[in-house]
Amino acid sequence: MIYIDIKKSFKNANFHFETEIASNSLNAVFGKSGSGKTTLLRLLSGLEIPNKGVIKVDNEIWFDSTKNINLTPQERDTGFVFQDYALFPNMSVIENLRFAQPTKDENFIEELLDIVELTKFENKYPELLSGGQKQRVALARAVAKKPKLLLLDEALSALDSTMRVQLQNDIEQIHKRLNLTTLMISHDIAEVYKLASNVLIVEDGEINKSGNPDILFENSQLSGKFKFSAKIIKIEKADTIFIVTLLIQNNLTKVVATQEEVQNMSIGDNVLVASKAFNPIIIT
Repeated sequence: MIYIDIKKSFKNANFHFETEIASNSLNAVFGKSGSGKTTLLRLLSGLEIPNKGVIKVDNEIWFDSTKNINLTPQERDTGFVFQDYALFPNMSVIENLRFAQPTKDENFIEELLDIVELTKFENKYPELLSGGQKQRVALARAVAKKPKLLLLDEALSALDSTMRVQLQNDIEQIHKRLNLTTLMISHDIAEVYKLASNVLIVEDGEINKSGNPDILFENSQLSGKFKFSAKIIKIEKADTIFIVTLLIQNNLTKVVATQEEVQNMSIGDNVLVASKAFNPIIIT
């Protein structure tokens, strides 16, 4: 369990984050720009220091203003993935991963390279990689030391839709493989539905709500004649559109989707289906 109750004041903003996060859960941090999402992650990682409060991860205190405890970023067991990759340009892919490991584990590095499909690029330098490949290296490097807490600061926002789906799958696979506790900033509701079991909604420097995305988004983000949960059974191309077959309880139904919409869908995904007037939409 992660317990957070911290306050931080800047010249033009005040933040107070208070919540509990279950260990080994994948959490989306959702909110408007400027609401405090990145500040929350920086405070957890030690890149920013709270004015007062407590951060406790499992049974270890990372910050406690009353006891003068403040672990440095290096002492906190975190992996941080930024939007701009932050790779070492003078190191190859595999050297970037090795650098992140306090205790060397070549077998685990090879496993990570296999998960993110970069084994054949392990000796290349960042300047020779595409943006998506760089971000996959950044993800693998962040988890190379097997951190307790993985922090993703809009790590997928600069990628095209195809690469974004690939990275989503990588994040999901790595999260489950390592039993990480993950906090992921995202503005994409479909991405939140696909990956997160819990959502922290940040508004005006506070965690305003938290809970299952179905509960938080079903009423607040969508309006329509009907809404229901479903599982994707089949995705078929039909001329310029796609037909998505959904299982709703024990019944099958078909919904039309565009190519852009199905890029975020996979067979087996649990989705939310809503209808605005007579046009049903699928939220993956």
